[in-house]
Amino acid sequence: MYKTIITKLKSLGANTEGISADKTFAENWQSIKFSHHLYDKEWDVYGIDQFYEENKELYINSSEVFYRNLLDEYFSDHEKPYGQDFYKNWLFEPFKENSEDFGELEGLVDEKEIREIVQGQEMDFICIIYSYGYPDHYFVCLADPDQENPTVYSTDHEVYFQEIENEGSLEEFLERYMTKEEFIEVVKEYLERKFWS
Repeated sequence: MYKTIITKLKSLGANTEGISADKTFAENWQSIKFSHHLYDKEWDVYGIDQFYEENKELYINSSEVFYRNLLDEYFSDHEKPYGQDFYKNWLFEPFKENSEDFGELEGLVDEKEIREIVQGQEMDFICIIYSYGYPDHYFVCLADPDQENPTVYSTDHEVYFQEIENEGSLEEFLERYMTKEEFIEVVKEYLERKFWS
């Protein structure tokens, strides 16, 4: 993995200690650990109004503690629908005989159709991110020609692998996610605009 990718992952809160130059992309991705979810830069401040109303007094008396509590709430391993994306690391091998997924796409899409969009020798994948939005699955081909910075593709459960979009390189893809500091800036701007302007 490129150093810039590892640096970005660290800035997003990932533990990257297991990444090694002698591992495949999939092995490196599976070694990453996140203790919280991710929020993209198009995030729509889900739940912030309610959090503010429940903690209004704290916001007025100690905004520093308010924002620390906000981070604890949003950047934790929770299932609340805050518009977050989820780090994933599971393999999907629909064309590999004897794999758990073999034949799963039969009757839905042909391997040849996928090859028209996805680069790689074998059409085996690793899901790297799941989201509540559309599309909801982001994946990398295990045989991507660039194991240091592979292409990210997206699909949705409604049209699983029947519709695939190229989302750019992993380095470009990760730029869509906010650090905690960027997240706080978005919330501060939103609250100041909504309640104090």
